[in-house]
Amino acid sequence: MKEISVQELKEKMDKGEDFQLIDVREDFEYETSNLGGVLIPLGGILIESDKIAKDKDVVVMCRSGKRSAAAIMQLEQQGFTNLYNLYGGILAWAEDIDPSLDVY
Repeated sequence: MKEISVQELKEKMDKGEDFQLIDVREDFEYETSNLGGVLIPLGGILIESDKIAKDKDVVVMCRSGKRSAAAIMQLEQQGFTNLYNLYGGILAWAEDIDPSLDVY
């Protein structure tokens, strides 16, 4: 499984690179804090996989990196090859990039 660090993700954002960010946390978690990604909770990832781009890099994130890894494993079985797990999830983002972010 390919991974991306929060520093690499911030660099992609700052450069305005064309990629998609998918957040697989639950609604209440997303409402607490998010990085502007598309919310597709893990339980619905296969049902809503048509919302996930196949023609560009896709970064999948959650709170710590575990649920996003599970989502990627499911999606790779469906033929996705362009997925990157955000290592450490939003907890790492809050720690290394934006300490003002509310985490739980």
